[in-house]
Amino acid sequence: MPEVTVDARGLQCPMPIIKLSQAISAATSGQLVELISTDRGSCTDVPAWTSDMGHVLKEQREENGEFHFLIQKA
Repeated sequence: MPEVTVDARGLQCPMPIIKLSQAISAATSGQLVELISTDRGSCTDVPAWTSDMGHVLKEQREENGEFHFLIQKA
């Protein structure tokens, strides 16, 4: 269960990643952060960003036109 949920619905690139980055910065190591986005670009941006930053993408799914990501802070 995520400790923090970032609602980036309706935002276009690069805003979902910026909001995710802010939330991850405020989180402690090991915490789970959920990102909800409607920007299809998030499907490639989030996995690349989490990998580059050393975080773990625990889950990625699409549900009713929304993209959900569960990221564990490194």
